[in-house]
Amino acid sequence: MRFKTLADWLAWQETLHPKSIDLGLFRVKKVYDRLGRRGALPFTITIGGTNGKGSCVAMLDTILRRQGYRVGTYTSPHLLRYNERIRIDGEPVGDDWICDAFERIERVRDDTTLSFFEFGTLAALDIFAAAGLDVQVLEVGLGGRLDAVNIIDANAALIASIDLDHQDWLGDTRTAIGLEKAGIFRPGRPAVIGDIDVPAAVVRYAEEHGVPISCSGRDFTYEVLGNGGWNWIGRSAWLANLPFPALQGDHQLLNASAVLEILHRIENDVPVSTACIRDGLKNVTLAGRFQYIPGSIPVLLDVAHNPHAVKVLADYLRSRFEGKTIHAVFAVMRDKDISGIVNNIKDLVQDWYLAPLKMSRAATADQLLTVFDTFGISAVRSGFADAAAAFDAAKRNAAADHLVLVFGSFFLVSEYLAHMS
Repeated sequence: MRFKTLADWLAWQETLHPKSIDLGLFRVKKVYDRLGRRGALPFTITIGGTNGKGSCVAMLDTILRRQGYRVGTYTSPHLLRYNERIRIDGEPVGDDWICDAFERIERVRDDTTLSFFEFGTLAALDIFAAAGLDVQVLEVGLGGRLDAVNIIDANAALIASIDLDHQDWLGDTRTAIGLEKAGIFRPGRPAVIGDIDVPAAVVRYAEEHGVPISCSGRDFTYEVLGNGGWNWIGRSAWLANLPFPALQGDHQLLNASAVLEILHRIENDVPVSTACIRDGLKNVTLAGRFQYIPGSIPVLLDVAHNPHAVKVLADYLRSRFEGKTIHAVFAVMRDKDISGIVNNIKDLVQDWYLAPLKMSRAATADQLLTVFDTFGISAVRSGFADAAAAFDAAKRNAAADHLVLVFGSFFLVSEYLAHMS
């Protein structure tokens, strides 16, 4: 074996390709074909979207497992351990499984370069192929059309939302981004879009390619009931008085509604009972999404890292923490719309703590301070030795009835969870 530990494999993969992102399917498909089949391809659901992908994967996974299906999920990035990306029946697979898959990939790779994400995607597919799964749920890493997971012809596809993010790669309009995400659709196979404002060009694309598409607000919807439940309403079916998803935030009803539509569309292949849907919604969990940590100083964690997600976060803060003094620990990648992020939440935050991240993509304190200056925000603290120092400072300056908010990057939330462990 080339390397003995998962850590060594991952460190080597980070140096293997000159680019961290190299969109395109030719290289990864070539290696996938060389790997060969280790078993029957499971029923495949591919999940894309600007935001909401992780929530939809988590709901699908929980509901399907409640029904008794053996389910594999592939997601990214991870929060604490790489193994979180590849799960079977809700549990991260072990180091040995992943290292064995990496070794198989390396034996057939020859001189083909693979990015870190591509290596992981191939490993997940290789592991799932040998695991006797009923269903595999694959989360798109970036875009859809040219993302590595798209080498698999999915039996069904779901796009949770369409908004501006990764414009350097996907385009600078919702239409362009939506068309990139629609690349996961396949002719004759059901596709669902959970966004309530689908660009017309995306609908035309589906129709022109023979994709039977369902759109939120047109083909399915939901209504909130006064008793704390909700109804899901499709064109030919409906479910009454459902429990709210255990994931926090009113926006989760949009995600749940799209999940129920995809389950309805695939019911002949993957039937699920109403009881398992109810049970799955009540028991779904997902770290880092409106994750509330009680204590003498309560903390809220969220991986919101683009303006759309931060607007959803701001709405949640207004509805659940109205009047609270909020201390925000913040870090973000420099290629994000930082002005849009700050603008959507600035009126709710009393003071800011800029946490340094030890990665080249992260915005520096000086870059962030320039943005805060444009909004006239002066209650900003920086110069911390590391993220842990920023967390500690925010908690020292907060009172018991205040809230510490940690947001802006998966990597920052990961740092907090590691700091607390």
